[in-house]
Parts: sequence; C-alpha cells; structure tokens
Amino acid sequence: MSLGDDTGQTRTRLPEGGGDPYGGARRGARSSSRSLVTVVGVVVVLIAAIAFANRGGDDSAAEDGGSVDSPKAAATAPSGKKPVDTEAAGIPSGFSHDRQGAESAAANYAVALGSAEMFHKERRREIVTTVYAPDAAAAREADLDEAYSNAEFLANIGLDKSGKAPSGQTFVSRVVPVGTKVTASNETDASVEVWYTSLFGLSGEGSTNPVTESWYTTTYQLKWIDNDWKVIDFQQKDGPVPVGRDQKASTADDMTKAVEEYGGFTYAR
Repeated sequence: MSLGDDTGQTRTRLPEGGGDPYGGARRGARSSSRSLVTVVGVVVVLIAAIAFANRGGDDSAAEDGGSVDSPKAAATAPSGKKPVDTEAAGIPSGFSHDRQGAESAAANYAVALGSAEMFHKERRREIVTTVYAPDAAAAREADLDEAYSNAEFLANIGLDKSGKAPSGQTFVSRVVPVGTKVTASNETDASVEVWYTSLFGLSGEGSTNPVTESWYTTTYQLKWIDNDWKVIDFQQKDGPVPVGRDQKASTADDMTKAVEEYGGFTYAR
C-alpha cells in the first residue's frame, strides 16, 4: 500500500459549539502570558529533542500531483471510516497504516502530550511511552522528569512542587485540534502538521493565572513501529491565530464547570 493514496487533509472531529475574570483576579499582561508560553515551550523542546534519522523519501507529492510546499486542497467531510476502537494507557491506538491513520494519530497524541496529566510523574511516563517510539521515550525520560518537577517552572504557572493546583482552583491544560495535514509520507514515515488551540491556566476564585487560549501548529514526525504510528520528533510554531471577538470572559464558576463537565474527543475521520 502507499500512504499517498488518501488525499484528504483534515482528520478531526470537533466539539460543537466584560467583567474581571475569576472573581477579581487581574488577567496577566500580554508580556506575562508570553513568558508563560515560553516556559511551556521549553518543555516541548525537551520532549522533541530527538534526532530524526533515516528519513525516507517523500512519495506523497508525486502521487498527489502536488508538492509538499503547496499541498492540494481537500474537503473536510468525513471519509466514512470509523475512529479507532482500541487504546493503550487510555490513549487511542491502532491507527491505520495510511495517511488518514497518521493524521488521526498525530491529533490524538497532541491532545495527550498537551494535557494536564503530563504534570504527574507516573501518568506522564505512561503517556510518553505510549505515543513515542521506544528509543525516543527512553532517551528523554530523565529530561522530562527534571523539566516537569522544576520548582520555578511550577511556581510560575501556579502549581506546587507536586504539580497540584491551589485549593479551590483547577489546573487547565488542554489541546483542541482544529485540523491536520500530511506534508510528507512513505511506507514507514510521515510528517503531519496539527493546527490547534491550547487552553492553559488556573480556573477558580483568586487565580492569578486565568485560563487563556493560544494557537499553534506542531509538526509531528511519525514512524510506523509495531503496527502503529509513533512520535520520534516534533517542532512547534505559533499560529495561525484568528482574530479574536469581543466576548465577555466567563466567570470562575463557569470555566471550572466547563473544564470538569466537558470531556475530550477521539480524533479520527
């Protein structure tokens, strides 16, 4: 089979959809938000610092009649294929050995790697060993533990040394994919871009880091290992960022209830 046979690009299912936020807590200035994003970005870099060796040639461009730089446009309608019905460590697994499977894997892995669960040691190791290739996971385990247990980093985002939020507050770290795109692929390797919005901060009365949204695109380098797609490397960049509407920020209660009551999704066409 060839991964270039499926020309669809978007592979996600999405949720349907001025006072001072969080009971008087002043929303941080843009510079403060930028600093927080930078700190989180450092952690992302630690996860991604794996050499991407033995890259295969890209046969998708030739088969699609396009190029990696200018991918063909495609409809966002469902393909009719059912989402995966298996999981490992609570994370969808068993993705199909084609472009659609690679895109679904990248979207689901982005959700897991961007979750609040990454701030708990045992759960973090389960996530990393599930979504990463074995060699990549083993190489970065110590770096990840050091980064996520860094007292200064945790204090900056309002958590204690164990990664727990203050009493009465809820830590929010959630990635919501908007779309995906394969930029290169062959029988064993795929490069997939995931465009997503990220919610990050503390909800609850008195929070000094109210939940804010950011927009990123992460390119995942995936390899076909043991009948599934696994991450071996990735790079993150800002945007594309849509123009924000003039909407009133939700109250602390509304935000906390939303985070606790609205679950995540399995991302597949």
